[in-house]
Amino acid sequence: MIVLFTDFGWDGPYAGQVRAVLAHAVPGVPVVDLMHDAPAFAPQPAAYLLAALAEEFPEGTVFLAVVDPGVGGSRAAIAVSAAGRWFVGPDNGLLGIAARRAERPRVWEIDWRPARLSASFHGRDLFAPIAARLGRGAAPAGRERPPGPRLLGPAVDWPDDLPQVIYSDRFGNATTGLRAATLPAKAVLAVGDRRLPRAGTFSDVPAGAAFWYENANGLLEIAVNRGSAADDLGLAVGSPIVVLPRPD
Repeated sequence: MIVLFTDFGWDGPYAGQVRAVLAHAVPGVPVVDLMHDAPAFAPQPAAYLLAALAEEFPEGTVFLAVVDPGVGGSRAAIAVSAAGRWFVGPDNGLLGIAARRAERPRVWEIDWRPARLSASFHGRDLFAPIAARLGRGAAPAGRERPPGPRLLGPAVDWPDDLPQVIYSDRFGNATTGLRAATLPAKAVLAVGDRRLPRAGTFSDVPAGAAFWYENANGLLEIAVNRGSAADDLGLAVGSPIVVLPRPD
């Protein structure tokens, strides 16, 4: 399957135009709209979200990932092979965390260009055809980078886990770039002047109570039972999170 992960938004023509290219190039290959509300113009938080979500998909999946504020500029277009999956998108760090968490990632710089390449819509004109090519089982059209720091692009300098909010859903739950399994079992979060305990799930705390938990994708998420953590705690993408170890 080919999985779309973008900041295009659910309204407007952009996701549909990308899907049209894929339908023409690889008819019969399933296309999944995973996200079109990834953090807008923000490759770093989106990279941690993409890496976590990708783990739920089988080997052979092709991710077409576009959060690309530098579109039309000097950043390269790349294809990444990581943990049996493919990732196609801009070389701005967006694919770097997924690559880092794989044992032997490989990265190709895409040097193929279509006859028509708009300055502002590489998702449709460049990345979608490359994703279709990979969906057919063909190799990426480019040159492979040698191992080394340049392999991960800008993400080489990013932390393994990001102590920030990276996504807020329609319920106001705030997902962070921290993998819950890396934290002490009884860690307490400092969010502004609030201290949040860990809970197993929503029903473990009273209505209106704020807490953190391990979400279904393994990330630390902040929530308010029957409320909005985004509204109640003033959280948005980029809000810092501090983990306070608590003694037994």
